[in-house]
Amino acid sequence: MPNELAWLYRGISEIFPNQLESKDVNENLVQRLEQTDRPLRVKLGIDPTGADIHLGHSIPVRKLRSFQDAGHIAVLIIGDFTARIGDPTGKSEVRRQLSPAEVQQNARDYLDQVRPILDF
Repeated sequence: MPNELAWLYRGISEIFPNQLESKDVNENLVQRLEQTDRPLRVKLGIDPTGADIHLGHSIPVRKLRSFQDAGHIAVLIIGDFTARIGDPTGKSEVRRQLSPAEVQQNARDYLDQVRPILDF
């Protein structure tokens, strides 16, 4: 691993795509990072199913920040589909269906919570 890519491996166990034998840079992220002369666009999608982001969001959000620090473009996508349908089976009260207003408020809260970490 090149020393200038140490940030990429920090805090993770595996990189996808990482087909080392492939000559196609689209199938090998490390090769793509080494050979491209323009920033990558890295995306993370989350659903605003609650008012607060949780610990499970912390690693990918901080990794997005690492990509930003390395000069790449981080895109946070806040979807609404899962929050709007809840648990369609009706078996779980954990994911209840949210109103459009609740989803929009949760999305605003998420943005407020990640704004100190990500530049956007």
